[in-house]
Amino acid sequence: MSNTLTLIAASAADKRATGINVLQVGNDVDPRTLNLDGIERIELHFPKFTDGRAYSQAYLLRRRLGFKGDLRATGDVLVDEVLQMQRSGFSSAVLRADQNLAHAQAQLTRFASFYQGDASHPAPLFASPVAATSATPTPAGATA
Repeated sequence: MSNTLTLIAASAADKRATGINVLQVGNDVDPRTLNLDGIERIELHFPKFTDGRAYSQAYLLRRRLGFKGDLRATGDVLVDEVLQMQRSGFSSAVLRADQNLAHAQAQLTRFASFYQGDASHPAPLFASPVAATSATPTPAGATA
C-alpha cells in the first residue's frame, strides 16, 4: 500500500492557513450540510483519542461527497491511529506534541496491503486486478 498520508509534527504545524481556503469542522457536524465550493483543505478535529467521529466524517467526505482536497486530522492524533486515518481518507495529520514522527512513519509502512477495501481503494484485495491475474500457488505435495 502506498503512503498517502503526510505526517506533520505539532511543532511544525502552521496554525494559520495562508493562501488556501480552509474549513475547520467540529466532529459533531454532518459533512453533507457543508458547502465545499472552493475549499482546498478540511481540518477534522479529534478532541480525544477515544472519539472517532472524524473517521466517519473523513470517509463520508472522500467516498460519498467526492472531496479531492486535503483532509487534515488535528487534535489528539496518536501514532497508533495514523494507519486508520490514511485508510479512512485523511491526506495529512498533525501529530500530538508528545508523539514521535519517525514512529508514525513506520506505522504507515507496516502492511503492504489489506484484505478489505478502504477510502482510497474501495475494492477488496480479492477483487483487485493484481489478485485476479496472479496464479494460486499449488500446496506442497500436490500436483497441478
